[in-house]
Amino acid sequence: MSASETAGSARGPRPIEEVAAALGLAPEHLIPYGEGKAKVRLQALDGDRPRGRLVLVTAITPTPSGEGKTTTSIGLAQGLALLGERACLALREPSLGPTFGRKGGATGGGRASLVPADDVNLHFTGDFHAVSSAHNLLAALLDNHLHFGNGLGIDPRRVLWPRVIDLNDRALRHAVIGLGGPIHGVPRETGFDITPASEVMAALCLAADAEDLRARLSRLLVALTLGGEPVTADDLGAVGSMLVLLKDALRPNLVQTTEGVPALVHGGPFANIAHGCNSVLATRTGLAYADWTITEAGFATELGAEKFFHIKCRTAGVDAACAVVVATIRALKHHGGTAPGDLERPDPAAVEAGLPNLWKHVDNVHRLGKPAIVAVNRFAADGDDEVTAVLRACAARDVPAAAADHFARGGEGAAALAELVMEHAVHPPRHFTPVYRNEQPVKEKLVHVAREMYGASGVAYTREAEKDLAFVERLGMAGTPLCVAKTPASLSDDPTRPGLPHGFEVTCRRFIPAPGAGFVIALLGDVLRMPGLPKAPQAAHIDLVDGVVVNLR
Repeated sequence: MSASETAGSARGPRPIEEVAAALGLAPEHLIPYGEGKAKVRLQALDGDRPRGRLVLVTAITPTPSGEGKTTTSIGLAQGLALLGERACLALREPSLGPTFGRKGGATGGGRASLVPADDVNLHFTGDFHAVSSAHNLLAALLDNHLHFGNGLGIDPRRVLWPRVIDLNDRALRHAVIGLGGPIHGVPRETGFDITPASEVMAALCLAADAEDLRARLSRLLVALTLGGEPVTADDLGAVGSMLVLLKDALRPNLVQTTEGVPALVHGGPFANIAHGCNSVLATRTGLAYADWTITEAGFATELGAEKFFHIKCRTAGVDAACAVVVATIRALKHHGGTAPGDLERPDPAAVEAGLPNLWKHVDNVHRLGKPAIVAVNRFAADGDDEVTAVLRACAARDVPAAAADHFARGGEGAAALAELVMEHAVHPPRHFTPVYRNEQPVKEKLVHVAREMYGASGVAYTREAEKDLAFVERLGMAGTPLCVAKTPASLSDDPTRPGLPHGFEVTCRRFIPAPGAGFVIALLGDVLRMPGLPKAPQAAHIDLVDGVVVNLR
């Protein structure tokens, strides 16, 4: 396939039917969904197709603004397309929480963006609403069961299933419901998580098909009885209705980049409070139709990449040919000790002082058994001497690296990075080297992750975590993967410790069994599953002017 046929950069965005045809999807596999987007029927995966290569895009420890993994993923896919390769993206859907919060939209930027960007950033095809509705339906059925006699003997003090909303709203973290008298239900304490933290979202993203999703939903743990026995979604008769709400959300979404490269955008779990990867179905679809599928895992290697391999790759039976570690000059300065207000000031010495953080993330990729390629995501304010300092340091360590200015130049700006990926990707991929085995005890698994991925000296456990662990073991879930939730702002569990912290111990506050997702969540430090808005949220700037969305960035 020629570069012009794949990228379509000269013509701009193409009709979505043309994008699907270029990828090899048959017309009957496509369900047009408004202008410029479509759902892909699950039947597109029927048959035995050869698999292309999967490339993981991860990053160093980010600043609050993020380091551009999505932008780099898009630029890399466009760079591969310009080199004549059949490329496809497999990315997560943006959450309204960060969109209206601190970060803004999550569709890339400049000439390395998804289109239609506003649609993808906002309600898109309704997947997040479907997940929220299915999750909250289960909560409503549980409270309804309590109201009408509580035949299952549920202990109202031990209801484990919160509600969710896809917004940052700290006021909803803790709530009391059922007040106002008997007609309003049974009073009890509860709260809200953000939708990307929902176990329904994790189940959707890890499901192999509709029947696998049904099985995962049936295992959702919602409460304990007065005798301490588990109550599931299946016990409440909720599974069929939940599956109906999710029937369209299970299908991957197809859009394109600014240069016409196909992009499967599906699912949206956060990597600091969930497993942080797009759906298994979207990734498998990309691998079945493209030579190269570019995917990302949220935040840095110790969060997103670790879970990508231990949870997603094991669940889906896929593996990556290599991993791209995204670094920015501003983040390296941050890790080198530069104050937040001075990150735009040229300072090669500060860049070099921040390199130990980059080396740790490169080492993490190598520890997982994968080739690492550093991508310096260039910003307009970056000095040539600063970028050169990073590239020279990488060369001295024999780490392949390229500067990429795909934001300004699209695929052309990422062509050098694409060439490095083609050179160093291992095909067929060697199986990743796990940090832990599922059958190891839970504490043993966590200490391996903490020591090898974070650089911690060990793990401390609260009394609540010890009680949780006994419950996890009683449920028979000790042999499942770990999904560690912690701050993304540091390799430690303390967000005030950038760079490469030394001599620290992480604290496990709670263990949360997630049988529908198929893993156990470990909460480290003060991480929250419902974020709050910043003092100056993006929501204060976004507007609709003459029918056009403005300041959604």
